[in-house]
Amino acid sequence: MEKALPITTLFLDIGGVLLTNGWDHQARKRAAMHFKLEWDEEEVLHHLMFAACEEGKITLNEYLSRAVFNEERPFTKDEYREFMFAQSRSYPEMIELFTQLKARYKLKIGVVSNEARELNAYRIGKFKLNEFVDFFVSSCFVHLRKPDAEIFRLALDMAQTPVEQILYVENTPMFVDIAEGLGIQGILHTEIRSTVAKLASFGLQIDNGVTHEAR
Repeated sequence: MEKALPITTLFLDIGGVLLTNGWDHQARKRAAMHFKLEWDEEEVLHHLMFAACEEGKITLNEYLSRAVFNEERPFTKDEYREFMFAQSRSYPEMIELFTQLKARYKLKIGVVSNEARELNAYRIGKFKLNEFVDFFVSSCFVHLRKPDAEIFRLALDMAQTPVEQILYVENTPMFVDIAEGLGIQGILHTEIRSTVAKLASFGLQIDNGVTHEAR
């Protein structure tokens, strides 16, 4: 029986894997409550505008102007943006896990993520993701966003690694399926214990076992 090639490259999502989601349904709901906004109206405007923001076609300022500050508000854009950024939290055990695996197996790590440019830059800097990530295929940089398979093809081109030696960790089933359709092996992340076990099944084990549940 032919032995499988070792994994040498990881593709990771950010939101839901390394960090909380940047600007998801729950974060927007908290913002609507905090700033006393009409939820239904805000959601309609958000869905009209945010895909273009994630694809880097409009700035965060333009998104806010059209989706929130389309009328006079008793708060400023800076106040809203600060609240928006403050919704991000890290999953330190997940970051530790991939940092350990990178060091032990000399892995190449790339991020494949849908994020708005300003929020992406904040999250990379705030949580020091560039200390262990080698390259970022962020939707705002490449003007493509998941579920478009082209973003994965671009990540493959950037990685310059045989597809059989790449493993993708993602918390959205559809995106795992799309990557697998291109030959990229995937792990659907739900919580850290099962992900550690799945990584071990691909030959990526850690010495001391990261077992704390991601918070």
